[in-house]
Amino acid sequence: MHDFRHAICNEAFKDYDFREACKVIRSIGYTGIEIAPFTLADDPLEVSTQQRAEYKSIMSGEGLTFAGLHWLMVSPKTLHVTTEDTKLRDLSWQYVYNLVDLCSDLGPGGVMVFGSPKQRAATPGSTKEEATKRWIDGLAHVAPHAEERGVTILAEALPSSQCNVVTTLEEAVGLVRQIGSPAIRTMFDSHNAEDEVENHATLVDRYYDYIHHVHVNEMDGRHPGTGDYDFGAIFDVLKRRGYNGWISLEAFDFTPGAETLARESFEYLQAVTERLPA
Repeated sequence: MHDFRHAICNEAFKDYDFREACKVIRSIGYTGIEIAPFTLADDPLEVSTQQRAEYKSIMSGEGLTFAGLHWLMVSPKTLHVTTEDTKLRDLSWQYVYNLVDLCSDLGPGGVMVFGSPKQRAATPGSTKEEATKRWIDGLAHVAPHAEERGVTILAEALPSSQCNVVTTLEEAVGLVRQIGSPAIRTMFDSHNAEDEVENHATLVDRYYDYIHHVHVNEMDGRHPGTGDYDFGAIFDVLKRRGYNGWISLEAFDFTPGAETLARESFEYLQAVTERLPA
């Protein structure tokens, strides 16, 4: 059986003590944890150097590897990276710049999954094209700092129901090519691929060289195994291509409870992997 590396996004465990969450996550079988910054503090940049070192130590001590950050701009609430307001836009990109430091401080080789639909969508007075250019320009500006700190920023394609800036994997790859930095890549998220008209496995195969991370979830946001998404087809491509990045669970429906959704997902995805062709 191909040994994929499995991580889980931590917001499902946001009401847990961080150490206890790490302990439970590792006991289920995950080896990585992906952190939503807002779960650490209302303003994540207020997490002190000492606290960052403590989080890093807890993850390592519980046998987990820090996979990276996602849900980057949930808080503070006022930020926006493509607004016409130059002052606010500069402030927002400085926040992203500083998040790179947080990511690097929490562990080496982390990714920053840049979804944040509300904070990157075109604002009134801006066209989709203008907003997209501002997002590309901002990412290009932050890229050298990310490269220096060993962080990879992932431009995530989001469906048009959430955002109008970069809505397909093809557009995300075009952005990556345009910027031309090793610190800017993309990723695949099964839940957010609703606008794709081609088979998802075909797309992952075509753009594999640009995909640095994978989020797994049913297309309605529930955890894997509760719907009919074909994870096997995606995993088959990843296995064949020798993928060694993270398979990271990002559920949006926490109704079953953190431990239940984590365990059911892990067991289901392990079973999917076991059924892959040799």
